[in-house]
Amino acid sequence: MRFATMATPLLLGTAMLLGCSETPEGPSGNQRVPSLAADLGLAGDVLAGQLIAFASDRDGTGFQVFLMQANGSKLKQLTSVPGYNARPNWSHDGRRITFTACRATDFSCDIYVMNADGSAQTNLTHNFATEQMSVWSPDDQHVAFVSDRDGPPQIYLMNADGSNVIRLTFDGAVDLLPTWSPDGTRLAFQTNRDGDDEVYVMNADGSNPVNLTNNPSTDGFPAWSPRGDKIAFRSGRDGNAEIYVMNVDGSGQTNLTHNPAEEYYPAWSPTGNRVAFVSDRDGNFEIYVMKPDGSLQTRVTTDAAFDADPTWAITLTR
Repeated sequence: MRFATMATPLLLGTAMLLGCSETPEGPSGNQRVPSLAADLGLAGDVLAGQLIAFASDRDGTGFQVFLMQANGSKLKQLTSVPGYNARPNWSHDGRRITFTACRATDFSCDIYVMNADGSAQTNLTHNFATEQMSVWSPDDQHVAFVSDRDGPPQIYLMNADGSNVIRLTFDGAVDLLPTWSPDGTRLAFQTNRDGDDEVYVMNADGSNPVNLTNNPSTDGFPAWSPRGDKIAFRSGRDGNAEIYVMNVDGSGQTNLTHNPAEEYYPAWSPTGNRVAFVSDRDGNFEIYVMKPDGSLQTRVTTDAAFDADPTWAITLTR
């Protein structure tokens, strides 16, 4: 299956440890973030769903984090350190973005945080293991992430400043890609603990893990809807990777994309009325947006490079 050859480099195999620099914080710290509205020509007081951060190798220095309007316009580059800077995740207050960075001075891949304008890039994990796939809790007080510091990749939790790291999964399999329920009580994630990749859900403390997909194919990349009633995910059950959606109890698993290409990494808009995803249907991996029923699939990036890892701005006040 073509997806299998694509997934391995995407999950950090492409990291190139080539150098490091950091952007200094401005005099007003996080208060610089609202200037993004002016920088990108966005109108209105609350900019929920108008911005998407994503990763791309379009500048020739490895993967970098970029920002754009949800229609693909007004591109702004946020990171510039050569190597791997990817998997951004936007805080719910709109002011910060966590991401995975592989930088020579860190000798590893760590979870970083930065202001949403790219300033004040700060290492949160400082660990010689591979740390990746960070996601903010709904109250922005915690960050769930994946680490192999104790063996196979497992899911961990830390405070938003990187302190008080707690391990949540202990199964000995490969656990990846956590995503929070909107009320903060549960996490869905991808795991191969049953011999193939499945989407599981567990309580926020790691207890009571339950298999939701129960399919012999590969299921993963879960994304919890903002209304809390649906989980989008990637499935290979049709012979290629498609975007599916299901109820949070695992029922009603439905193919949304119906395309022979490879699709993955679904990401809900803040209102739940759109889903971004990644597809190579036009010859290379680009970011697309569709309605939650799979209709109106629209390409929003148009670069020859590899564009991936979309994450929506949930709110941003000017």
